[in-house]
Amino acid sequence: METQTKTPTTGIARQSLIIAAAVFMLIAAAVGAGAFGGASVDDLQDGALSAQGSYLAPAGPAFSIWSLIYVGLLAYTVWQALPAQRTDARQQAVGGWIALSMVLNGLWLVTARYLTLWLTVLVIALLLATLARVIVLLGRFPAKNLADRILTDGANGLHFGWVTIATVANAAAWFTQIAPASWAEAADAWAIGVLVVVLAIGAAAAWATKRLAPALATSWGLVWLAVGRLTGSPESTPTAVAALIVAALLVLTAVVAVVRGRGARR
Repeated sequence: METQTKTPTTGIARQSLIIAAAVFMLIAAAVGAGAFGGASVDDLQDGALSAQGSYLAPAGPAFSIWSLIYVGLLAYTVWQALPAQRTDARQQAVGGWIALSMVLNGLWLVTARYLTLWLTVLVIALLLATLARVIVLLGRFPAKNLADRILTDGANGLHFGWVTIATVANAAAWFTQIAPASWAEAADAWAIGVLVVVLAIGAAAAWATKRLAPALATSWGLVWLAVGRLTGSPESTPTAVAALIVAALLVLTAVVAVVRGRGARR
């Protein structure tokens, strides 16, 4: 394979790129989140990105998962920089894509703070596509040990799973801002239709990676989406019920995929 013939120098370049991307992500996230002054993320874009921004916005506590994702990505960054990963075929395949995902991660918050709402949709859609590529590649290159499984699959799987539901919420917030008022009459139907698409994406990721992390992160967001629709504004019991059903089906699908994957390896 081509990835097996790459030199240690190429590996060092890849490792350095990921470190630089992680540093950019942290700085951009801090600036975008208002760590150096300015409004909170909930107040950006006239409140469109808050938990009340659309029918598909998770309740506030859901966003605490970002702390776990950042810790996971930083741990991955340190681990992949070790000499043992320098010429590893798996890291050669996914490293550049993971670096790009970190850059887009940080860029989204900067875009939300300083630019327009439709540009945040574009950035997060690119982030989702990049993470989908990472997930596909991880499915082609099995993890070589537990650390690889936790730090590469786990951290990036959580990132992908959460960004899946975050992309939906971001796009829904934008459509809520630009759609005619008459569309509100069909809001429940649109929300449920989008949740079906989320189920399809999540199920495909579970079968591709044979990992629980993506489904757990997406389901976390879906459960809090349901909480938001049952206890906050805008209220929507049908959307909440659909979100809970999709969350349960995603976890069930992921569990079956993991069990089947282990059976196949045996």
